[in-house]
Amino acid sequence: MEISIKKTEKITVVEIKGRLDTTNYLTLESNLNQMIQEGNHNLLIDCLNLDYVSSSGLRVFLVALKKLNQINGKFVMCNLQENIQEIFEISGFISIFQVFSSKEEAMQACLN
Repeated sequence: MEISIKKTEKITVVEIKGRLDTTNYLTLESNLNQMIQEGNHNLLIDCLNLDYVSSSGLRVFLVALKKLNQINGKFVMCNLQENIQEIFEISGFISIFQVFSSKEEAMQACLN
């Protein structure tokens, strides 16, 4: 898994490439926690190049969402591949997260 972080004035975009599973979820968890602690309260997770997510990865997303909800932050996701979208639907996470089909839509949601 590769993590790329791009910051704009109000939004931190986290691009994830590869597989998010039990071998590497702690890396993402650590990065997200650090971003939130540093005051990045509008996170956009771009999943365009995310090939797979395990239950451990889903938990990382859920914990970050809960932390941001507690401080009135935003956690949005975009560009879910078909297999990732299916995982979110089966797990019920599709109703918990704000998921958008494009980065532009997700960025607008972060700003509103």
